[in-house]
Amino acid sequence: MKCPVCSYSESKVIDSRPAENGTAIRRRRECLACQTRFTTYETIETPPLLVVKKDGTRENFDKQKILSGVIKSCQKRPVTMAQMEGIATEIETELRNSLLSEVSTQHIGVLVMDKLKKLDDVSYVRFASVYRDFKDLETFLRELEALKLQKEDQE
Repeated sequence: MKCPVCSYSESKVIDSRPAENGTAIRRRRECLACQTRFTTYETIETPPLLVVKKDGTRENFDKQKILSGVIKSCQKRPVTMAQMEGIATEIETELRNSLLSEVSTQHIGVLVMDKLKKLDDVSYVRFASVYRDFKDLETFLRELEALKLQKEDQE
């Protein structure tokens, strides 16, 4: 690791500890030439995960896009930021553990709806109305009826 001050390539590790929920290691280093201390992070290199959109284009997976959609659907609902971030993290973990290199936006949307349905009915319906592109009131009412029947079956 090159020193950021003098570019000397030798350094010693002074301290090492887990970071970012155990997914990285934070290392404090000291340059052997100029004694400058600096921090490095070591993470596991994960293969890229591509998202295939409805029009067939591909882009890199971005957990922030999931979180953004969840935040919009949970607006003014009794859902904490930690719960919303948990949904995004759970979905990312599921997708990366599936060992798929490509995943469709439809699959991601279904995962988000499943998680929201367990968390908050109103947030689920909000997300579903945008995701499924409800065209009219009838479609919306059918989804509400299905949700109501499912809740009654669980009780």
